Amino acid sequence: MADTAGPGGLEQATAVFAQVRPRLFGIAYRMLGSASDAEDLVQDVWVRWQTYTDRASVTNPAAFLATTTTRLAINATQTARVRRETYIGPWLPEPVDTSADPHLGAERGEALGFAVLLLLERLTPSERAAYVLREAFDYPYGQIADILQASEPAVRQLVSRARKHVAGGRRTPVTGGRQRALLTAFVSAARAGDLAALEAVLAADVVSYSDGGGAVRASRIPVVGRLRVAKYHRAFADRFWAGVDVSWGTTNGQAAALLSNGGTVFAVLTVTASAEGIDRVLWMMNPDKLTAAGRV
Repeated sequence: MADTAGPGGLEQATAVFAQVRPRLFGIAYRMLGSASDAEDLVQDVWVRWQTYTDRASVTNPAAFLATTTTRLAINATQTARVRRETYIGPWLPEPVDTSADPHLGAERGEALGFAVLLLLERLTPSERAAYVLREAFDYPYGQIADILQASEPAVRQLVSRARKHVAGGRRTPVTGGRQRALLTAFVSAARAGDLAALEAVLAADVVSYSDGGGAVRASRIPVVGRLRVAKYHRAFADRFWAGVDVSWGTTNGQAAALLSNGGTVFAVLTVTASAEGIDRVLWMMNPDKLTAAGRV
């Protein structure tokens, strides 16, 4: 009979994997911006660990599994970019309930918010991986170099470029309390179709994105500018908000409004904001992306 409990045995392999699984999911989600894709990738890592790996020869299972996850995520990121070229309308990250941080395994909240995830989409897969490992999980540069099969100076350059891009692409965000207050005010004004109240909370160059993925009715182009965004939301206030229940949750570390009809969540709405007001309105309405957020 096979030894399932000894070194390299399946019982021990299962225990080791379960211990590091939250971190593996956290890496994969930040790389892919999709909870469902991250779950699939982590499952692939498990199959490889269980079936194809000579576990007795692995001296550091946590490092080995993180390396496997990151390399698979780099490949998956490249494939995902090709798919998104034909995505219908704006693409937004899949929102994840972080009210209890159940799966993300984050020692730090970096590379989790929507604003940063959207900026990470513009990086090369290697830049994104280096940034995630360093900023979200505080991996030493030497270990990141091993994972990416690059030199340590090259990894430092990857992280530096990624940091500059992220810093240059966003304004200083408001506090969590202020973000929630602005979101609450926006929902109230949008529901009432109050043009003046909408304009009052929006930055001059605000952009509204609606991700319906072609599955539901949603704007297929971003709406730009304070007055245009305000008028856009006022225009559909009467028909959109009828019978809608609003509950409040925390997705990706920030306040979000969960909109439901008949007990089913059909949209997750959140905003990013700076001292100038709301600069991004994010409507996540693709049904395939709402499962992870609908557990709040």
